[in-house]
Amino acid sequence: MTNLTDSPDQAASLRDKVVDELCADGTIVSPEIEAVMRKVPRHLFTPGAPLDQAYNTYAAFITKVDEHGVQLSSVSAPQIQALMLEQAKIRTGDRVLEIGSGGLNARYMDELVGDSGEVITIDIDPEVTDRARRLLDENGGKRVRVVTADSAEPIPDVADLDVIMVTAGAWDIPPAWIVMLKPGGRLIVPLRVRGLTRSIAFTRVGDHLESESSKICGFVPMQGSSAHQEELLLVTGTPEIGLRFDDGLPDSPGLLDNAVRTPRVELWTGVTIGVSELLDTLQMHLAITLAGFCIMTVDPDLDTGIVAPVNKGFSLAAVDGGTFAYLTTRRTEDNKHVEFAVHALGPDAKSFADTIAGHLRDWERERRGGPGPIVRIFPAGTPDDQVPGDRVIDKVHSRVSLSWPPA
Repeated sequence: MTNLTDSPDQAASLRDKVVDELCADGTIVSPEIEAVMRKVPRHLFTPGAPLDQAYNTYAAFITKVDEHGVQLSSVSAPQIQALMLEQAKIRTGDRVLEIGSGGLNARYMDELVGDSGEVITIDIDPEVTDRARRLLDENGGKRVRVVTADSAEPIPDVADLDVIMVTAGAWDIPPAWIVMLKPGGRLIVPLRVRGLTRSIAFTRVGDHLESESSKICGFVPMQGSSAHQEELLLVTGTPEIGLRFDDGLPDSPGLLDNAVRTPRVELWTGVTIGVSELLDTLQMHLAITLAGFCIMTVDPDLDTGIVAPVNKGFSLAAVDGGTFAYLTTRRTEDNKHVEFAVHALGPDAKSFADTIAGHLRDWERERRGGPGPIVRIFPAGTPDDQVPGDRVIDKVHSRVSLSWPPA
């Protein structure tokens, strides 16, 4: 656990190792981003971090927590930073706004825009912006403008931006973000849709946004006026089984009161995936097709075995009237794959399990290995006939449209 400031040569070696790994796995593809991530000393923006933490390719470094241990601010993992910089396609001379300050990412972007460009970084927390200002001043980022404000509101003298990069988890897209972008400008944001977070690269098209790429990620959630909490439905009346809904509870949640009193239906689907295969399109397929889609969690200290998910902290689930169901898996004989099962409880458990199994088989036949859905963001209040999509989700400031491209 060596302090990096005492080992500059070792820090440089570890920095090169991280970049080599990200180039090898395809996260870094452009020479500009490779060069900037080799040049800027990451460890100087994670003061106090030991070598293995500052230069862990796939782990963030937490910089602030609240009194309950909830993470409030962090320096994102190198893999996430590289992924989002690739999505942003920042060029020399661009005007860039970063929402969610840490210092390091702004320093990368400052290198990419050069002397003819501009980088502004904003955060609602003055402690975070003070730290970012200090670290940027100390490490070659004096040109970066640091602002303390709620990013959901218009920012004085900030307009005609080429790129907005959001480095905090967002549930909604405030109108100010779209207004500040020039036509054709790009917004890169870790957007939570139906409980699933994706780093989405959007392009402004007229008064709305259209996605170009989408990558699985996780982020510290947004604070301020744009913060949003999921709603929790306790199936047994205790925290043993919780169903988390991102866009409001079902119309009649009381219908589930007796679901756990019925026998559990278990249906093995025959659908298998590799143990390291990403669930990106499968998750989105179920989120689009199932009206009652949610995330199930089980408190391990209260678990009585009513449900049996493999992942107690995060299981894909859905509700239909008085019945709920979730996905679980088991290893196949070759130990290289897992098979999906649907478990359901409630008066219509068998038919609901059959329905979800059918959606899994549809995904395997039509979506597996293909592109993710196209995501469009329209202003709230846009008429239905102007919002095409397979699933439309209404939020406070926006209407989020999810559409599958042709199979």
